[in-house]
Amino acid sequence: MAIGGLISNRNFGSFVGSGNGVQNERGRLGLYGADISNRVIIPRTGIAIALCRNHQPRKILSLQASLQHDTGHMTSFGCFLQPGNLEHHGIRFKNSNKNTSRPYYKSSEESDITEEVVDSLSSAEALLVQGNRNKASPWWQQFPRRWVIVLLCFASFLLCNMDRVNMSIAILPMSQQYNWNSATVGLIQSSFFWGYLLTQILGGIWADKYGGKVVLGFGVVWWSIATVMTPIAAKLGLPFLLVVRTFMGIGEGVAMPAMNNMLSKWIPVSERSRSLALVYSGMYLGSVTGLGFSPMLIQKFGWPSVFYSFGSLGSIWFLLWLKYAYSSPKDDPELSEEEKKIILGGSKPREPVTVIPWKLILSKPPVWALIISHFCHNWGTFILLTWMPTYYNQAWLLCVLPWFTMAVLANVGGWIADTLIMQSIGFLGPAFFLTQLSRVKTPAMAVLCMACSQGADAFSQSGLYSNHQDIGPRYAGVLLGLSNTAGVLAGVFGTAATGYILQRGSWDDVFKVAVGLYLIGTLVWNLFATGEKVLD
Repeated sequence: MAIGGLISNRNFGSFVGSGNGVQNERGRLGLYGADISNRVIIPRTGIAIALCRNHQPRKILSLQASLQHDTGHMTSFGCFLQPGNLEHHGIRFKNSNKNTSRPYYKSSEESDITEEVVDSLSSAEALLVQGNRNKASPWWQQFPRRWVIVLLCFASFLLCNMDRVNMSIAILPMSQQYNWNSATVGLIQSSFFWGYLLTQILGGIWADKYGGKVVLGFGVVWWSIATVMTPIAAKLGLPFLLVVRTFMGIGEGVAMPAMNNMLSKWIPVSERSRSLALVYSGMYLGSVTGLGFSPMLIQKFGWPSVFYSFGSLGSIWFLLWLKYAYSSPKDDPELSEEEKKIILGGSKPREPVTVIPWKLILSKPPVWALIISHFCHNWGTFILLTWMPTYYNQAWLLCVLPWFTMAVLANVGGWIADTLIMQSIGFLGPAFFLTQLSRVKTPAMAVLCMACSQGADAFSQSGLYSNHQDIGPRYAGVLLGLSNTAGVLAGVFGTAATGYILQRGSWDDVFKVAVGLYLIGTLVWNLFATGEKVLD
């Protein structure tokens, strides 16, 4: 192995021959190479190694400089041990890969290198190999594997909300084409939640048993196919469209539990909040992207193009997922030992869950705090997601701003996260700004209040949505399935209740209900929630 990057002629004596380690033929130690002869003797071996006769004293060379050293004359020690030169001198490698092979010397008339000599160079060789690998590997191969998983989960959530919100825009030309009334439109919109509700708990169970890679991959493929099939189902008739939208909800329903299961195994506790914040910000950016591009696609290519284009993106994601994703660190053959230690923190990875201890899980107050808080949180979130275009009179640009604010502040909260504090902000912030909407006089101020409300809501990603992994990392998928089921029910009932309230009241009444639930969630969360592990 080439170790020219570690030692040069000038520091050869101090590096290898300090004390009585290496002597030249005159019996003098070649310290810093000031007066070293052209041959050195390694003790107890009788091996003479040639040094460069015309080499000037110099400081330690970098690896690149040593590898580029002129070999037209008798080589220096650093150049002599390069793989190419070793073969020239009758030395062969145990493996074909010279960068990772260890040299051994074949018997010759002059000398016979022993394992003792090889061992004496092992530490220097190991350092050189590591440096050589780092220099040879491109930056994308040195990128932490755990953050590859995070980015892929982020992309899946981006697609998730792009495929979900496109119906909010496309439903307008669709209802005109097929003569749907408001009741039919509401039925179509709600059919998504039928399937979404079915797979929340099941998705968590499947992820904990079979691994998050399989379940999340299945979900993305399933909902992408359903998205592409939407225009075809609409042409066939309303019942077919309702079935396809339900199927889409089934696919998206497993996304959160499966992702939570993946990150609970891949991400150390110190990075958990920021990684979850990044992944969930993908949902918000998905809303921004879907609401932003859907009107342009519809105007230029017609409403079916939205479903065809958005749905086809899932196939690209799935290919990347198959290549780079693994359910746990122990399954990844390319994961370095250093990163594995960071992820596991000295603990051994657990086996997949085979039996769910339902009685134990439901007996813990922090679990119920999660369930209740998730219901209170999603009531306000789903109201804004579903009714915001109506509130802004279909002005899509105004709809985009609050979601963009959420995407930014979710990541801010992830970097400064303390679970209990972040969730309190996530409840009280929206409650405050929603109360201000009844006092504003201009559309600009209304948009500002809504953006601030959604921005404060984004801190929940560092509180509520990271707490499942804190209190029960082994059952993170099941816990998220439980709490998100309550959150979906809040979406179903909240959306319907909002329509009922608007028929008899005003938007102020809608916001008052949401504020009341935010306050209840704050109280329950601070009384019963915890950031400590309660399920093992």
